[in-house]
Amino acid sequence: MLKKILTLLAIITVFCTGCAQKEQNVSSDLEKILERGNMIVGVKTDSYPFGYIDKNGKNAGYDIDIANLIGKEIFGQSGKVKFVPVTTSDRIMKLLSEDVDMLIATMSVNKTREQYLDFSSSYYIAGQAVLTRNISKIRSLKDLNGKKVVIIFGSTAESNLRAAVPNAKIIGYKTYNEAYNAIKTGKADAIVSDDSILLGYALKDKSVKLLPKRYTKEPYAVAFRKGHESDDLVRTVSGIINQAERTGKLKHIRHSHGLK
Repeated sequence: MLKKILTLLAIITVFCTGCAQKEQNVSSDLEKILERGNMIVGVKTDSYPFGYIDKNGKNAGYDIDIANLIGKEIFGQSGKVKFVPVTTSDRIMKLLSEDVDMLIATMSVNKTREQYLDFSSSYYIAGQAVLTRNISKIRSLKDLNGKKVVIIFGSTAESNLRAAVPNAKIIGYKTYNEAYNAIKTGKADAIVSDDSILLGYALKDKSVKLLPKRYTKEPYAVAFRKGHESDDLVRTVSGIINQAERTGKLKHIRHSHGLK
């Protein structure tokens, strides 16, 4: 009997040792990026001035500049970032399925998301606001009771809106352009979303207005898959962002896109 027990313990020891060696041999996300020779980033294409397609058909915006800054610091040269388009509703899925290494896509940090994602230091503070037509009599959040209000699927606006304005009739869209068209065509009365994105529509179109009050604080950060494999990458990206904030580079990039 003792011999059988000792044999079983020996098998378990060998098995566990093999598992530990296998775990130690797993490359970190940062190592994989360096070995591949480029960084794959999920970005928005409909969220001016953060992520959009410019007149030359290129990715542009504040998030794009942040991605290029990180890529240049990691590789020591430009041109090492590959952009993959994401939407608010599919961005987390694309990250978790490893289609991208990280998300730089107006991703705000909250406690729910922190349960299954890791985040870098914040690179921008947004706040949720209301966009409506200029002719509208909506003046504040409370005026949305009984109104048709658009939110973007996958954003934090829905839960905030249901808590603050329980009688609002919430309509969801996948993209900001669809949401914007809904209020332009009268299908909805207002959009509730991050001021930084809604501001882009208000600047381009004088028939809509962004109400002045901000109802939340939404820190934007780079999002990563949660786990030890991401630790080095999270620390590296946070260090780059913190350094850019200290030197004033981040402020300069913000101002170049009309952001405060």
